[in-house]
Amino acid sequence: MEKTTQNINYEDVVIHVDKVSKSFGDLHVLRDVDLQLYNGENLVVLGRSGTGKSVLIKLISGLLKPDQGNINVLGEVVNILDERDLRGLRQRIGFSFQNSALYDSMTVRENLEFPLVRNKRNLTRTEIDKEVEEVLEGVGLSQAINQMPSELSGGQRKRIGIARTLILRPDIMLYDEPTAGLDPITCLDINSLINEVQERYRTSSIIITHDLACAKMVGDRMVMLLDGKFERQGTFEQIFDTEDERVQPFYDYNFIV
Repeated sequence: MEKTTQNINYEDVVIHVDKVSKSFGDLHVLRDVDLQLYNGENLVVLGRSGTGKSVLIKLISGLLKPDQGNINVLGEVVNILDERDLRGLRQRIGFSFQNSALYDSMTVRENLEFPLVRNKRNLTRTEIDKEVEEVLEGVGLSQAINQMPSELSGGQRKRIGIARTLILRPDIMLYDEPTAGLDPITCLDINSLINEVQERYRTSSIIITHDLACAKMVGDRMVMLLDGKFERQGTFEQIFDTEDERVQPFYDYNFIV
């Protein structure tokens, strides 16, 4: 299924990765990379496991610092912010973890309330309930409000993880392998949800994946990380219209009809 591009403001750059490099000892993960995310855009970052995709979003969210270069997010240079300002910026960035990162000892309601109460302490009980109910409706799981994470399927846990991120109404969403470990039908559901989030909440998103079905369904634009650099970018067809021996095996393994 092809992506229908939403309203994207190409004059408003919400993330600018500028000549960033990152190494771990002798392992050079990112090499002088540049990347821009536009307001309202779903940008897919493709690449094999271990190529630095997850490192990229950890740099963007300030969980790691680059060895060189700058990362500007919503007008702030992330790598020079102090801890207080970084916490403030992170409230505007939603991070959807690969494992959903739910607290097993809390109900769905309590999982969703936790970030809300922690970051917006002046809310009334009525306001909290309203926010929880709205995001659960937004991910199609209103009925799960009093369930424990252990009672949910993998796809449901993924949806609740996204809902917990959305409850703070972030401007930017960062998805780390959103379809990892899910069956094909559930993958389609999660891909549809990512597009619904973009439209309903007006988010700008980076989706890290090696799942080409996900990439094709959610990406307005794609970039491919090869040998620490963004060697290819464009539409799905433009990315794979190449004889580059590093790219074709990736497509063949993911085979899409």
